[in-house]
Amino acid sequence: MSVFKCPGAVNIGGTPTLEIKNCPVCGGEVEMFSNERQASCRACGFVVYNDVQSCIRWCDYAAECVGEDKLRELLAGD
Repeated sequence: MSVFKCPGAVNIGGTPTLEIKNCPVCGGEVEMFSNERQASCRACGFVVYNDVQSCIRWCDYAAECVGEDKLRELLAGD
């Protein structure tokens, strides 16, 4: 029996992955985990946003998939 895992939730659930982004203002490195919505540049303070698009905004099963508390957290500020 195969267990289905939603491909849209790969960046939300499970173990977060680290991505290094470049600050568009000063060029400094900004460390951002896949489950973070935003991170600030340590050099200049500019806020960099996570550009990973997710199905949680339109999927009818999003609350079941990631949990209601996590869904509220991820959608806060939209």
